[in-house]
Amino acid sequence: MNQTRERLYDIEKNGYQLDFANVFNHAFENYKKIALYAGLILIVFTILLSIFAMGTAITIFGLQAITDNLKPENLKPENFSSSFLIIYSVSIILLSCLLSPFQAGFLKMADCGEKDEEFHVSTLFTYYHCPYLKEIVLLTFIIASVGLLQTTLFSLIHLELLGMLITYILSFLTFLSIPLVIFGNLKAIEAIKYSILIVWKQPFVLLGLLIVAIIASMVGLIGCCIGVFFTLPFLYSMNYSIYSAIVGIDMLSEKDVKGSIL
Repeated sequence: MNQTRERLYDIEKNGYQLDFANVFNHAFENYKKIALYAGLILIVFTILLSIFAMGTAITIFGLQAITDNLKPENLKPENFSSSFLIIYSVSIILLSCLLSPFQAGFLKMADCGEKDEEFHVSTLFTYYHCPYLKEIVLLTFIIASVGLLQTTLFSLIHLELLGMLITYILSFLTFLSIPLVIFGNLKAIEAIKYSILIVWKQPFVLLGLLIVAIIASMVGLIGCCIGVFFTLPFLYSMNYSIYSAIVGIDMLSEKDVKGSIL
């Protein structure tokens, strides 16, 4: 049994203690190590993704169709056709699955910063290979599908706000799923299960930390909005610091990693 599983079994039985100030300070110190590099990568990636998305949309639907759909009267949810909603939902799920290993790469960058190891652009693509890719994509698919399904159902009965609230709660309960896969070597279902268990043990402290992290990451919107690219990495540092404080980073060899996930 690896260290992560031992720790998770102990958390399940006895819970855990979490110091708000210590976790925040840890996140901030980690953030300072990755902020500049991560911010520059986010800017470049956002530009490239926007160009790719627009080019793909124009190729598939045509410029005129996109222009027509962007008219204010066509942006009302009640005017969306069922086929559009299906295409939109599938696209969101696929995009989430495609980008989730990239987002996991920022956690790897935070880990490298913590250990004073060198990191590069290639660090962000660390998890686009087995054994991590399958589990990250699977858990993202499950969470995104459940979120979209319940949002759609509540929209049909005109309870959109409730659906949105449940989506936020689901995201909150599962925000440690990816760290549990990439650092704890858990499978997707296990990671979701233990993320919910961990959050449920200390929901208010964790919610407070995430709210502070979100507010801090949005500071970049003040003045020049481009600054948000350099403050946004604080969210990844906070995610890493929370996981590190609660579970710890399990130092397994590559051979052990492959054996535990495959």
